Amino acid sequence: MSEVMIIYRKYGGSLHWHHPARLLGEDEHGTWAGCPSGTVTQRGHDPKTVLPCASVMLFPRNAWWTATFNAAPNRCAIYCDITTVPVRRDGRITMADLDLDVLRMRDGRLILDDEDEFAVHQVRYAYPEEIIRQAERSAAWLMEAVGARTGPFRGAHDHWLTQVT
Repeated sequence: MSEVMIIYRKYGGSLHWHHPARLLGEDEHGTWAGCPSGTVTQRGHDPKTVLPCASVMLFPRNAWWTATFNAAPNRCAIYCDITTVPVRRDGRITMADLDLDVLRMRDGRLILDDEDEFAVHQVRYAYPEEIIRQAERSAAWLMEAVGARTGPFRGAHDHWLTQVT
């Protein structure tokens, strides 16, 4: 398996979360990458942290989001970032984080997170109107799909997670 760097930036270009991952493969949902427990990650230039649980990440084609599926006992089963369309090139997968997040907790709760950050960053980074609308559409679609467990959220990650746990 080859390694890929996952690089999230903020819309203004500053470095956000970034870490290596194993490139696992592709299916009808997009590109899958895996992070075994112990993977070192970093937010911007903050101190590095270690992921305590394995996870797999999905980078869909032509969609404004990414998804992370966490192994137990992580309390968050699915964490979706609203982003620009992920781009895979030269051993990297890059995208701009647009603040909004959709989470499904292990206890079944569905959460739309960081609406306040989204509002602040619309002004700070001068998000174009189409970026705002696309982020809102993606968040609404994810709330429905993750909640209803449709599409890639009905267990498509299970196969890929076995490759990193």
